[in-house]
Amino acid sequence: MPVLRSHLLAVSLSLLLNAAAAAEPAPVRFLLTFDDGPAAAASGNPTVHILETLAHNPLQDNIKAVFFTQTRAWHGGGTDVGRALIKREYDEGHVVALHSATTFHSNHRLMSRQALDESMQNGVDDLVSVTGAAPKLVRPPFWAYDAGTLESYHQHGMQMLLTDLSANDGKIYGVNFSWHKRSNMLTHLAETRKRWAAGAMPVSDGVTPVVVTFHDVNTYTSRHIQEYMEILLDVAHELDVPLAAKPFYDDHDELERAALAASVSDPNTKPRLPGLWNWLWN
Repeated sequence: MPVLRSHLLAVSLSLLLNAAAAAEPAPVRFLLTFDDGPAAAASGNPTVHILETLAHNPLQDNIKAVFFTQTRAWHGGGTDVGRALIKREYDEGHVVALHSATTFHSNHRLMSRQALDESMQNGVDDLVSVTGAAPKLVRPPFWAYDAGTLESYHQHGMQMLLTDLSANDGKIYGVNFSWHKRSNMLTHLAETRKRWAAGAMPVSDGVTPVVVTFHDVNTYTSRHIQEYMEILLDVAHELDVPLAAKPFYDDHDELERAALAASVSDPNTKPRLPGLWNWLWN
């Protein structure tokens, strides 16, 4: 009887451990995204520096990211330098997506439906002409969207990707530095961890993608992008967030599948937006 009892206890413990392991959410992999680029600077180009850092760094080489491009920006994608960088992003295995196809950073939510549809088609055509592939992802400028903008995105073959973490580095000119890089990421990841622990986040290829947003036209971000990635790993460790063996994406197709899995299709879900935009739009 003692032997049988010990055996039953061992079996029960094994079942409990297996159930606990099965209930634990999939480990996290950071999905890096960059808005507003590419930059058009002939020298010291921040987009170029970010591409070089993603390709070669002490943390993980050949990291792939999603670049939400402004294909007709007067100081970026609308220039020869900008178009060449969009082609480079694509050729190096990154996911090239659409942010806007207007001269300036136009708010999609405030555009007429006709103007928005024309802009979306222009953006698709621009990226097809440069890369040969239509974009599958779009991110609204200023995070501003409604049912009409989502309908336009879907009509043009794109899904909307928002974000889980934001560097809050959208300030490009003037005071574009940050003294709160780590505390900001810690706060955002702590909130995201609650959804991860509750099993409320999508899983793709066996990992949980956590979307992180930067701006590749921000020179401060460009100079500190390796530090930002180090901070992500550090705060994940502090918050006891298990990371995948590869903490960043390094495969184009896996990255694209993860981004599509994390995309938002329902205008009524109202996921939390970065900073004041959450108060303004939600």
